[in-house]
Amino acid sequence: MPGGNPLETAQMVFDELPELPFLAELPGRGPGADMIGRAAALLVDIPVEITPGGWRIADHPGRDMRRAKSMLSSDLDAMEETLDGYQGPLKLQLAGPWTLAATIEQPHSLKVALADPGLVTDIAASLAEGARLHVAEVAKRVPGATLLVQLDEPSLPAVAHGGVPTPSGLSRVREVDEEVLRAKLREVLAATRAYTIVHCCASGYPFGIITGAGANAVSFDLSLLAHRDYDKLAETVEGGSGLFIGALSVAGLEGDSARPLTGDSDGERRGPRRRDEDAERTRLTPEGTANAIREVWQRIGLPPAACAEQVVITPACGLAGVSPDQARDALRWCREAARILPELMEELA
Repeated sequence: MPGGNPLETAQMVFDELPELPFLAELPGRGPGADMIGRAAALLVDIPVEITPGGWRIADHPGRDMRRAKSMLSSDLDAMEETLDGYQGPLKLQLAGPWTLAATIEQPHSLKVALADPGLVTDIAASLAEGARLHVAEVAKRVPGATLLVQLDEPSLPAVAHGGVPTPSGLSRVREVDEEVLRAKLREVLAATRAYTIVHCCASGYPFGIITGAGANAVSFDLSLLAHRDYDKLAETVEGGSGLFIGALSVAGLEGDSARPLTGDSDGERRGPRRRDEDAERTRLTPEGTANAIREVWQRIGLPPAACAEQVVITPACGLAGVSPDQARDALRWCREAARILPELMEELA
C-alpha cells in the first residue's frame, strides 16, 4: 500500500474490507519495509543487510535488520489496535522462499543465493520457522482472527525456467527441478498451519507447482492468463482450490481511470477522443471487472455456482505505486465487483 503511516493504513484497509482485512506492507518508508526486507527480517539465524545492489546475507545482525524488525513491529501494533475484538479472516503476506533466494545476494558476493542449492535449503528452513513465529505472533495479537498466509512469488516462473540472471548479466542461474521447487514451497506453507495462498503476478503462472506444494489457493494477474493456461486453471478449480484473481489492473488506476466508481456524470470533461474514452470507461467499472471473471469461467466451462464460493477479486498486484485515494478506490472497486459477481453467475446459470 502507499503512504507511511501504519495506523492510518490499517484503519483504511479495515474500513474498505471489513470482511477480509490484511496486514499491509508500506514500502514507501524505505528499505526494510519492502517485500524482501520484511520477509528477510523474519529469517531465523540468517541476518541480512542492505547494499547498493539490494539485500545480502550478512555476517551478523545490524541496523538494517533492526530497522526492518522495528517497522514490522509498528505495523503489528497498528493492526492490533485497529482490529481489537475482530473475528473473521485476516490475510498476511510475505515473500516466498524462491523469490527471496532469487533476490538476496550470497555473503561477500554479488551472486544471488539461488546459485547455491545448500544456501537455498537454509533460507527455506529459516523462512519456514520465521513464518511460523510470525503467524503465532499475529494470532496472539488478534485472537479472533482466522489467518490466511500469502507467499508472494513473482520470481517463481523465472526460477523454474532458468531466467534469473547472474551478476554479469551474460548468463542465467540454472533452472531448478520442479520437485525441488514444490518441496521448498511446501516446507514454508506447511509451517504456517494456516490457509495458504501463493501469489505470482508474472506471466506463466505455475499452477501445477503451486497446487502440488499444498497451497490452498492460487493468486494471479488475470490479464497475464494465456490460452494455454486455461486447462490448468480448470484443473485447479475442480481440485477445490481458492482463486484470488487479480482482475483490476494497477496500471488502470493511474490518472482519472478510477473515476468510474462515481459514475459517468462529468462527460463534458471527456475531451476530443470521446468515443474511445467512452469505450474504455464502459470496461473500467466494477461490473466490467466482475464480468471479466464471468467470461473466464464460461471459457473453462465450469459450473457457475462454484465461482462465488471459490473466488476472491483482488487488484492484479500491489498498490504501493498509486496514491492513497487510488488505493482506497481499488479496494472499494474490488469489494463492489465481488458483490456483483454472484448476480452475474446466477444469470449465467
